[in-house]
Amino acid sequence: MFVCKKLHIYNDTRTFVDISFRIRKSLALVGQSGSGKSLTLKALLDLLPRGMRRELEVEWEYPIKRGETLSLVPQNPFTSLSPLTKIKNQFFTSPHHAAELLEMVGLGAEYLERYPPELSGGQQQRVVIAMALAKNPKLLLLDEPTTALDPKLRLSILELFATLQEKLGFLILFVTHDIASAQRLCEEMAVLKSGTIIESGLTQDIVRHPEKEYTKMLIASDFSHRKFRQ
Repeated sequence: MFVCKKLHIYNDTRTFVDISFRIRKSLALVGQSGSGKSLTLKALLDLLPRGMRRELEVEWEYPIKRGETLSLVPQNPFTSLSPLTKIKNQFFTSPHHAAELLEMVGLGAEYLERYPPELSGGQQQRVVIAMALAKNPKLLLLDEPTTALDPKLRLSILELFATLQEKLGFLILFVTHDIASAQRLCEEMAVLKSGTIIESGLTQDIVRHPEKEYTKMLIASDFSHRKFRQ
């Protein structure tokens, strides 16, 4: 279990995020653009923009090490991979281990010899997931990793995360604007508004019986409007 007892992100003039949360197995963090979802991930990875500071207090059996105990699957695989570099040269692990990781995400070892533009969007996302698993992370941070995919591919990637979690035992923090995806992947949900968690609990309970008007608005929306995206 990962317990964030305090995460305070601020600068000299304002507070951007002030939250606490618990990840028993999988937690979806949902909210409007600008609510603080991506800042939360950046703070956990110690990647906040210049001028922002953090106070972070956690209870966990592991030290927080970016790329090791914590690993990120970013939103867009197209900007995460170097188009001019073979896949095998973008893994920070041995070729044998890289091949094992690709097999784990449903790709053959032959993909190590390919360049990213030779792969589909779904295949590139699987490569990025394999890279995120290279150091056997204990907590996987997902920054809307299915946004760039069509509905069929989105479902297959969500199923892959669930399968990998059962096999490898990592925790998941899933930042998303997509309530349906949160329902499929995460047992629990926290609703973020203006840097504060206003509602949290079991995902199905929140979706079926939201307490806050803001939460009701998010659930009712089809998220087709840009203002709900981050």
